[in-house]
Amino acid sequence: MLTPYDFQENLQQRAQYIRNRLRAGSPVIGISYDNGIMLLSFKRRGRKVFEIYDRLMFSAIGNQADVENLRLAAIDFSHQEGFVRSPDDVTIQRVVGFALSPALKKAFGDPLTAPFVVRALFAELHDTPEHDLFYTLNYDGEFLPYERFAVIGGTANAEEQATRYLEANLSGVPTFESSVPVALTAWGIAYEAAQLEEADGVSEEAGRRRLRELLAEGQLEVGILERHTLRENRFRLVPHEQIEPFLQRL
Repeated sequence: MLTPYDFQENLQQRAQYIRNRLRAGSPVIGISYDNGIMLLSFKRRGRKVFEIYDRLMFSAIGNQADVENLRLAAIDFSHQEGFVRSPDDVTIQRVVGFALSPALKKAFGDPLTAPFVVRALFAELHDTPEHDLFYTLNYDGEFLPYERFAVIGGTANAEEQATRYLEANLSGVPTFESSVPVALTAWGIAYEAAQLEEADGVSEEAGRRRLRELLAEGQLEVGILERHTLRENRFRLVPHEQIEPFLQRL
């Protein structure tokens, strides 16, 4: 029979195991700009940024199978919600808080079930940048809302350092062109800080240098939801040719 002490010890061990697995994950930077929302990350193989519903997109770090299960669960719930209720009822708060969070919390707390090794970032597009939303979802089911921008990374320290950089370098309502360089540097800072857990204050140059080194192993992926577009689908992946000029200025 499990005692309260055994249960608490089990949760601590599971949390430490997951945090160790997430540490090497590629950070995701989300920024709201004048004509939409972007999610930026780095990939070595498979896709990193996905559409969930008309105004929702998603990215995550962690075990690839867990990320895919979370993505499919979010898509299934969104389309069912849109069919049974209406597309306007498909919100990031309901997807994360009602559909996904309880399942992650249950798996994390059940000693007989494998926990989700995942940390996710969801973005929701609105008619104006002031109403755009981001939600982070943790492996234990905890979630938090954000406005303007959001970060997920391999460690809490990495997220804090990237967030401070974004706060200092994003003002007002940025454009896509002004957001990308900031997002690139924030990504590098988050990745470098996760690898050097004790580091306090990774410099901008150190973050850019780390990103330049990694570009030999993979490529950036930027997904956007466009606020004003003639296309039927608001979501698209930005072509590499459109990102290349920003990389040349790193």
